[in-house]
Formats: sequence, structure tokens, C-alpha cells
Amino acid sequence: MTEEINMLMTDTEDGMKGSLEHLKTELVKIRAGRATPSMLDNVKVDYYGTPTPLSQIGNVNTLDSRTLTVQPWEKSMLSEIAKGIMNANLGLNPQDNGEMIIISIPVLTEERRKDLVKTARAEGEKCKVSIRSKRKEANDFIKSLKNDGLSEDQVKNSEDNVQELTNKFIKEVDALIDLKEIDIMKV
Repeated sequence: MTEEINMLMTDTEDGMKGSLEHLKTELVKIRAGRATPSMLDNVKVDYYGTPTPLSQIGNVNTLDSRTLTVQPWEKSMLSEIAKGIMNANLGLNPQDNGEMIIISIPVLTEERRKDLVKTARAEGEKCKVSIRSKRKEANDFIKSLKNDGLSEDQVKNSEDNVQELTNKFIKEVDALIDLKEIDIMKV
């Protein structure tokens, strides 16, 4: 029985780590006033009839803290890339200079910063729900082991261990969200 519980704890921890990693990737996408190539990760470009990620059509770089550049591998794709960026609804205005796309990142207004903080908190809440879901799955499995002969003490200890793991990951989520909020609100 203890082998099953150890496997359960490992699986639960791995699932919670996965939720935390997903949160980290989602938070990177929320811009904090600085230009980063990851801002364009969700941009899809119509590449000969197929929606293709921008990163597969050209190089995305930062020129400075307020400017992104997209250097396409095919010059004929410039207008499609500009369309893709506009259609991604990021609030960015791409400029085509005939060689590359230049995107100036506007300074965030106070209202926009507050909206971004709300978005970050919503992502944090989704992550917490996912972590709690992993806790519920683990506790349900422990209860099923109780029916198979696991003692009351082992059930209680296992549930306590799952709760400790949950609390640890919830604290990590809160810390990530607090850091992102500070980053967004910094002018």
C-alpha cells in the first residue's frame, strides 16, 4: 500500500508542477511595458493558406526596450505578418519598411496596467483550481485505498501530506502573481 501512496504523491506533485509551469508560460505572455519576443508567441500568420506561428516564418527580436522587429525569411510574407499581428488583437501597430516589420510598444496606461494585473490574477486562479483538482484526485484515490484495507491513520497521514503539497504550490502561485503584479505596475 505504501508503494501506491508514494507513487500517488509523486504523480500529484508532478501534476502540480505542470500546472505551475503552465502558469509561468502564461505570465510571460502578459506584457509589462517592455518589448519581449514572447509577446508575439500567439501570433498566427497565413502562410500559403495555413495558419502558422510567427516564429516559424521569421526571426523576432528586440531592438530596444520599446521596439520589436520581425525579420521574415521570405520578403513576400511582410504584409501577411503585419495582418497576423493586427489580427492577434494585441494592441500593437506593425510598420512595414520593406525589409522587416517594426513594432513600437506603446507605454501602458494606468488603466491598462490594472487590466493586466486582473488578467495575471485570473491566470493564477486557474492554476490554483488546477492544483486543487489534483488534490481532489489524490484524495479520492486515497479513499479508494481505504476501501481496499488502508488503515485510518495511513489515510489521515496521506491526506495531510497531499494538503501540505497543495499549500506549498498555492504559496508558489501567490508569490509568482505578486511578482508579476509588481512588474506590471512598475512604470
